[in-house]
Amino acid sequence: MNGELLLVAGPATLVSWWKPVVLLLPLVGWAWVVSRVLDKHAARFYLPQKRWNLAHLIVGFVALAAAFLMPVPGEGGFWAGLGAMILILCADVGAYWFAQSRDERVPEGHKLRFNMFQELAAKRAEKAIAKKAGKSELQIKGPDKGLVMPPGPESPEFQTRVVAEQLFIRALENRAAQVDLGPTGKDTTYGSVLLIDGVKQAGEQMPAAEAFKVIDFWKGAAKLDLADRRRKLSGDINVERGVDRKKVRIMSSGTQGGMRLTMLMDPEESVRRKPDAMGLLEPQLAELKSIVQEGLGVVLLAAPPDGGRTTTMYTLVKMHDAYTSNVQTIETDIQDAPEGVRQNKWDPQAEGPDFSTLVRSILRRDPNVVALADLPDQATAKEVAKADQERTRIYVSLRADGALPAIQMWMKTIGDAELGSKCLHGVVAQKLVRKLCINCRMPYQPTGDQLKKLGLPADKVKQLFKKGGQVLVKNKPEVCNVCQGTGYTGQEGVFEVYLLGQAERDMIKEGNWNGLRTELRKKQLPGLLQAALKKAVDGTTSLEEVGRIGGEGGDGGGSSPAKPAAPRPAGPAAAPQLKPPAAKPAAPGQPATPAKPKS
Repeated sequence: MNGELLLVAGPATLVSWWKPVVLLLPLVGWAWVVSRVLDKHAARFYLPQKRWNLAHLIVGFVALAAAFLMPVPGEGGFWAGLGAMILILCADVGAYWFAQSRDERVPEGHKLRFNMFQELAAKRAEKAIAKKAGKSELQIKGPDKGLVMPPGPESPEFQTRVVAEQLFIRALENRAAQVDLGPTGKDTTYGSVLLIDGVKQAGEQMPAAEAFKVIDFWKGAAKLDLADRRRKLSGDINVERGVDRKKVRIMSSGTQGGMRLTMLMDPEESVRRKPDAMGLLEPQLAELKSIVQEGLGVVLLAAPPDGGRTTTMYTLVKMHDAYTSNVQTIETDIQDAPEGVRQNKWDPQAEGPDFSTLVRSILRRDPNVVALADLPDQATAKEVAKADQERTRIYVSLRADGALPAIQMWMKTIGDAELGSKCLHGVVAQKLVRKLCINCRMPYQPTGDQLKKLGLPADKVKQLFKKGGQVLVKNKPEVCNVCQGTGYTGQEGVFEVYLLGQAERDMIKEGNWNGLRTELRKKQLPGLLQAALKKAVDGTTSLEEVGRIGGEGGDGGGSSPAKPAAPRPAGPAAAPQLKPPAAKPAAPGQPATPAKPKS
């Protein structure tokens, strides 16, 4: 009887048809993200692509198993399994996001963000609009966030835009932080210069008439006055090319030979550093914090041109609490806006008080912290030295090659030994070294003679690194995609930091520079060269870079490098010019094969 009833009822449906469809939806979405976004991102920046793909595959099987094997009876088991699968797949994507956000091989502008899908949708909409105009590689947005549309492809203005875009694209592909376009001094020829990891490289040249059009194009994009070819003008725009997004500061000014255009890439981000991310060694960071906590007198911030003075000034200013203290800066070019800090801009071309008068006016209001972005003249230096040093901390930024040269420059500018020395409470000097590309740097074994000249212990330093520029792909050398063949990616500071007490001030007042060297050595703090050598030993930079920046500082008093010497407790000697032996290029993510050292 029961059998007859089953035959009449027909076949039973054991699984609802919609359940497999619901389970497949998150799985298909996850697979699309992994294959179209994560896999391509890992391949582009030489992340461990095969390991990530294996991990994704395992996660996919685990997610499916969780969906089907969830030990919950009835209808609730299906929904519990679905929830578990979604959590596992999201955790997989989150793990990759977390790893790539902390990987040095991925530039800051290329790190994945959670809002990337919204950005992709907005970009597609903009591309649809741009298709109606001439073909353009860049999406340019002015200060008002409006899109700068390309002209028609048949118009003469379109060719100008193409040339202007190529100037920017070359800078972008070469990781340039700054682009300058100006007269070369040869007839009516203009040339571009790219600043890449702190080193200037010449770009292409063009006739002056074409250069003027390019300059006017970028000025127009930034809403600057095209008729003003004399004053210094600046404005910010946003430029996108694929996944590359840059905030660009456009600056134009008149020069003796014609017009000059400067493009700064991500100017605000370039001067933002936390104290522990500047390159300070541990004892130097502790000394810097002591200087900040003292909060009295004048502290000199010294570096050569393009040596990171502005970044250090902003970092020190932000180490003070701007909400419980009156913190101010005096600048000619404001690069960033630290939260809570009052910034005073001085325009040399505008009518009003001169720089020293502005400084005096601000110091008379009893601020807690004042930072000067420059020291233009003696009058300004005297106003700073005569301020109430017991109530105000004053940071003075100046161009010098080290701590001792900075102090000597300060004293010479003041012209009064008593006044100049009495106010000094600290000095922070720095230079910038290029960081070796970790994807293609090449290890080698230094010789005993090399280590002896550097004052490095042969029993502890078994390996150093030099720049590469190439990697092995299927046993064939190719240009490294991370550094574009330069061997370096980014810069890091090398410092010497000294809190100055009464004993040092007495030596400064007397002009006893040998005595001052002795007092600084007693602090047992690394000088510029020692800090640079430490970074060479740990693989951050190369001996070539150590030699390029020189080593004058707490030990020196000149601009020419000294002969290499054995290490001393403090105060660096100058760096020797050593050329490491050649080595074979490395495969992506693998160390290179070192060559045999040459004696």
